[in-house]
Amino acid sequence: MGRVTLQTFKIRISNMLIATAALLFFSQAQAADKPELTVYTYDSFISEWGPGPQLQKAFEANCECNLKFIAVEDGVSILNRARIEGKKTKADVLLGLDNALIETTRQLGLTQQHNTDVSGLSAHLNWSDKHFVPFDYGYFAFIYDSDKIPEPVTSLEELIQSDAQVIYQDPRTSTPGQGLMTWMKAVYGDSAPVQWQKLAGHTVTVTKGWWEAYSMFLEGGSDYVLSYTTSPAYHLIAEGKSQYKAALFKEGHIAQTEVAAISRYSDQPELANQFLNFLISPEAQKIIPVTNWMLPVIENAELPEAFDQLIQPKTIGFTPEQLANNRNQWLREWRQAASQ
Repeated sequence: MGRVTLQTFKIRISNMLIATAALLFFSQAQAADKPELTVYTYDSFISEWGPGPQLQKAFEANCECNLKFIAVEDGVSILNRARIEGKKTKADVLLGLDNALIETTRQLGLTQQHNTDVSGLSAHLNWSDKHFVPFDYGYFAFIYDSDKIPEPVTSLEELIQSDAQVIYQDPRTSTPGQGLMTWMKAVYGDSAPVQWQKLAGHTVTVTKGWWEAYSMFLEGGSDYVLSYTTSPAYHLIAEGKSQYKAALFKEGHIAQTEVAAISRYSDQPELANQFLNFLISPEAQKIIPVTNWMLPVIENAELPEAFDQLIQPKTIGFTPEQLANNRNQWLREWRQAASQ
C-alpha cells in the first residue's frame, strides 16, 4: 500500500464526516417521518419496572412508528385530564381507565369505536364493548406483612372496627381509591358514611395515587395498604419475599378490569387500533402480568407459579352503569364523612 499524503488524508476525513452527517440526517429524517402514537396512562405503568418500556420496545419493532407515553398519577387522573383538554388533547389512546370509569368516559364522549378483535378474550369477561378493550384485571385487597401481622383481619367489617393503621388512595384521583369507595357501598349501602368515619379514626393518610401509598406501606408507614390480590406475586417473583399477603374478606372483593380506548380526537385511529390489538396479543399478555402485576385477559396466558398462590376472592360490586350514575354522589358522601 502506498503512502497517504496529508492532502489525501484530509480529503478522506472530510468525506467520512460528510457521510456521517448524511447518515445522521437520514436517520433523523426517518424518525421524523414515522407517525407518533401518544398514549395517556398512569405513572407506575411506564416506570422502569412497569410494562411500558417492554411494551414500547415490542410494539415499535413492528409498527413503524414512535410510541410516546404521557403519565399522570392514576386512572381517574387520565379521565380528568382528557375531559379538561377536550379536543385539544394530545392523546391518541387512553390506557388505564377501568370498569368504574367506562360509562362516565362514554357519556363525556371522549372515545371513538375500535375495530379490535376481542374473540380471544377470556370467556368469563363476557366482553363486547365497542369503545373499550380490556388489557388486564384484578381484585382490590388490603396488603399486610405477615411477619408483623400473623393473624390478619378477615373482613372489611373487622378492619374498620380495628385500630390497625391503614393507608388508601383518594377516590377522586385513584382507581383503587374509587374501588374502596365502591367496596364500602357494596357492603354497607346507606350506612357507608358511618363506616367511613370509623375508618378515618385509624387512617394514616389518603394518597393521590397507588404508588405513593404502597411506597409508604413498604417503608413501614401502616399495617395495611389498599392494593390488589396480585401484589404478593410481585414480591415473591421480583424480590423473593413471601411475607406480603392479601387479606381475604368474607364479604367479597371488588373486581377491577383495566381498559384502553381510542381518543375521540385522535387523527390516527388505524395505528391506535393496531396498538389495542397488540395489548391483547399473547406477546403483550405475557409481559403485563409480571410487570403490571395484574391478571391476563386472554385464554391460556402464561403465568408463573406464584400466581397459583394468590387468594381467590368472591366478586361483589355494581355494573358500570350503576357506578356512573352514583359516582359523584358517593364521592361527596366519602368527602364529607372522611373529613369529620
